[in-house]
Amino acid sequence: MSTNRMRFTDRVAIITGAGRGIGEAAARQMHAEGGTVVIADINNERGEATAKDIGGSCCSVRTDIADPESVAALHNTVEQRFGKLDIVINNASLVPYQKWEDITFDDWRKILRVDLDGVFLMCKSSSDMMRKNNYGRIVNISSNTVLLGTPNLVHYVAAKAGVYAFTRALATELGQYSITVNNICPGITDTDANWETPHHEAFDLVEGMQAIKGRAKPQYHVPSILFLASEESFWVTGSTVVTDAGHTRH
Repeated sequence: MSTNRMRFTDRVAIITGAGRGIGEAAARQMHAEGGTVVIADINNERGEATAKDIGGSCCSVRTDIADPESVAALHNTVEQRFGKLDIVINNASLVPYQKWEDITFDDWRKILRVDLDGVFLMCKSSSDMMRKNNYGRIVNISSNTVLLGTPNLVHYVAAKAGVYAFTRALATELGQYSITVNNICPGITDTDANWETPHHEAFDLVEGMQAIKGRAKPQYHVPSILFLASEESFWVTGSTVVTDAGHTRH
């Protein structure tokens, strides 16, 4: 993907889980369009390597989004280095593969802790910073599994459905500060994370149900994410964009 547009000049963004996958693709494109990007990834080695490869103003801060102290430290670092925060893209999540009968309460809490609690913590700290400048763009990454009820993902679907609904409610709360809150629901994507579980076995099946044929790459979701992260989306909030090639035709 290439562009001559510089939509993010003088904008500071945090992208969680941007050491790889969709988050990495968004970080690369946002930086290419002039943005200062902070990669917040629990895998510090991966985050640092990606930031170094992107170069320029891109940097990495090791962050456990499910830990309030870690999230607070991330935002303190951003405040000290850059003096403001304009954009947060909540991309980080755990993607399990477990049958319902095998899921324990500990499994349930592990997924919700990261995939839902982490979004809450990030939005809480980020919006506190954004309100100071009466400007902000929050983009949450949910999943089209919320619309499909995909099997072997009950805890993940529950967490992502929470993100889906949380986005709408938070948009209502933050609109008075000119902070928009929107949501992306990607379909199954060709990422390392999906190849680490049996999810990749569904690629061919899903493609057969898509209106547009092909296997999604991380960068396919980036135009929608960055539109919602840009000033162009000033009149859009509390909305969801489904990026799944018409798998759900939502």
